[in-house]
Amino acid sequence: MTRTTAISRAEQQFDSGEFRALLARRIAIPTESQNPDRAPFLEKYLHEELQPAFEAMGFECRTLTHPKAKAPFLFVQRQEDPGAPTVLGYGHGDVIRGLEPEWKEGLSPWTLTEREGRWYGRGIADNKGQHSVNMQAMANVLAERGRLGFNSKFLIEMGEETGSPGLRGLCEANRELFKADLLIASDGPRLRADRPTIFLGSRGSFNFDLTIEARKGGHHSGNWGGLISNPGIQLAHAIATIVSPTGQIRVPEWVPSELPASVRRALADCEVDGGTDGPTIEPWWGEPGLSPAERVFGWSSFEVLACKTGNPDTPVNAIPPRAWARCQLRFVVGVDDRQILPALRRHLDRQGFPMVQIAPTREEMFHATRIDPEDAWVQWAVDSIARTSGKKPALLPNLGGSLPNDIFTDVLGLRTVWVPHSYPGCSQHAPNEHLPPEVLREALAVMTGLYWDLGAGNTPKPAA
Repeated sequence: MTRTTAISRAEQQFDSGEFRALLARRIAIPTESQNPDRAPFLEKYLHEELQPAFEAMGFECRTLTHPKAKAPFLFVQRQEDPGAPTVLGYGHGDVIRGLEPEWKEGLSPWTLTEREGRWYGRGIADNKGQHSVNMQAMANVLAERGRLGFNSKFLIEMGEETGSPGLRGLCEANRELFKADLLIASDGPRLRADRPTIFLGSRGSFNFDLTIEARKGGHHSGNWGGLISNPGIQLAHAIATIVSPTGQIRVPEWVPSELPASVRRALADCEVDGGTDGPTIEPWWGEPGLSPAERVFGWSSFEVLACKTGNPDTPVNAIPPRAWARCQLRFVVGVDDRQILPALRRHLDRQGFPMVQIAPTREEMFHATRIDPEDAWVQWAVDSIARTSGKKPALLPNLGGSLPNDIFTDVLGLRTVWVPHSYPGCSQHAPNEHLPPEVLREALAVMTGLYWDLGAGNTPKPAA
């Protein structure tokens, strides 16, 4: 009954095919939260798949609901010692649409299939594979030690892929129920497939539309060219004032005043690598003077996601009456998200583009979060993972993408330590979602070691 035997149990469990069988069963449940016809499968996954697994580990299970949520939440807890640390876990059992016709021949989103050294199936990376690793790791600790040695709470939602409706309200209404010393959860990718990773928050994300409505209807370019404005040209010039030809943001309020020294230290040895399936990094793009890791994990980025003027499918010789662009700002801690659109309005007016209309989209804003990379709990987690894997984990102050992490940091007041079990080329949200099995095997060992150390009595002092 030692840390070593617990980790050996995890590795043997993976090598025997037991974990693969468990994961295959969960992937086979088509929990598409965007598809109303799949609603029964959302509850099936919670109550017939996950709840029995938690109950077998001695967890008390409760179903929670919220008026904004289209599916229930599963909350479980195992209380062992009021003096021991309490850790909240989180995961989501819903998946993005299967897109079955678009998968490679012989593959199905609802069948775990091995091909060319990869395991394919919808949810294997996002998020069934990840929370399954964490659940099984706790089961391994229980099997070896007979107890966890810490108090565990876990929240599973079934609407993350539709924006987590109701999650914020649920946490606001149940602060005491979810009270813990920290959150340990898994989502998103590692920095590289072969390097265990920790991230401590996420960049914020805000989508908005830029529109110019010049007039009603198009007008013949031969008769009116040179006499009336072209909104497509105007909007292109307006966007060109927002970002330089090399991707540097020109709205001062959209970037932090500085990159904190602790963030620079954390990112000093982090090399961004998407693997063989990822795009080639272009070092000339983005904020000058920053490393690639600093640009994606420590700075803001502006993107034009789509734009339209005239009829792109059937162009005609007419000056279009309208131009539109869907834009996105990814931003970090240090940017006041309340000033994103007001700052843009002031900027465009100064640049001579008062005709550009600005409107937020219906998507909810994700707020930027980051805890201190030098926090004692963070260093404890880094040491635990290094001890198990024999590798120095990558420590990212925040994920380059976005999560509703502010619900945990700001609403519940938790430190947040995310240990991802995916990799950048996993094709999550796309056809052919997959993971290399060696990532899952190492993740299962790493999390078994992490949960073992949580109960070993040498963690940082619980928050008062």
